Amino acid sequence: MSSLIPFPSRPNIASEKAQDVEQDARSARGMSGSVAELLDEIETTASLDALRHQITPLVSQYFNADHTNYQGICSSGHQFGWGTYPGEWIQRYLEQGYISVDPVFQSCRNCFHPIDWRRLDWSHKSVQNFLADAQAHGIGGQGYSIPLRGPQGQFAVLSVNKSCSDETWHEFIKQRTRDLILTAHAFNERVLHLQPDLVLQAIPRLGRREIEALGLLAKGCGRAEAAVRLGISESTLRTYIETARSKLSAANTTQAVAIAASRGLIAV
Repeated sequence: MSSLIPFPSRPNIASEKAQDVEQDARSARGMSGSVAELLDEIETTASLDALRHQITPLVSQYFNADHTNYQGICSSGHQFGWGTYPGEWIQRYLEQGYISVDPVFQSCRNCFHPIDWRRLDWSHKSVQNFLADAQAHGIGGQGYSIPLRGPQGQFAVLSVNKSCSDETWHEFIKQRTRDLILTAHAFNERVLHLQPDLVLQAIPRLGRREIEALGLLAKGCGRAEAAVRLGISESTLRTYIETARSKLSAANTTQAVAIAASRGLIAV
């Protein structure tokens, strides 16, 4: 597969100096070609393996990003995805169950618009520990994530990550948001086209009280204690738990808690 290259020069239209200025401007924006070229590379990728090992690094190269990551939740509740993050960090993320405290993934799950990591709430102690661990593994502090939903309610997130100043990042977002959104949706559509049996299931949308109820049970609270802490009756608590269990297609409360935790719906 060919790599992205700048458009060929146009004789008699632009002078050599003008072309140099244009190329310098592209380089400053992290561009090695037009977004149309990148989208064409994505849309003509012949296999999921090529999308993973060739196109994903190409996205990082095009946007001059440190890393690109594509992440979703399979119908079984297991995490799915790939990226250019260090293998050690990916393993750490999975082992620690960071999906349940990752503010990027959690925020994307509840919205449709792109998310600038700077605008998220990083104040909670567990989130700060997560961030410190990520940075210790070479993950930059700046990032931009696009929530993705397919025709059957599939859910995934594509993110680009970079280490730079706030000023540089602000200019990057200002110039590249449109290209990032186009790239993310083209990428997700190609994944679904190449492997339609890979169902990135929509994460069930639990109500606030349902999340709170399961969250307290996950932390070891009994039903009586959970009801008191929520300021509701045990009967009402039971209703929230049963509704959540039904939405999660769980056989019992224990399984509902396990599924909710694995899908990042509650923090354990």
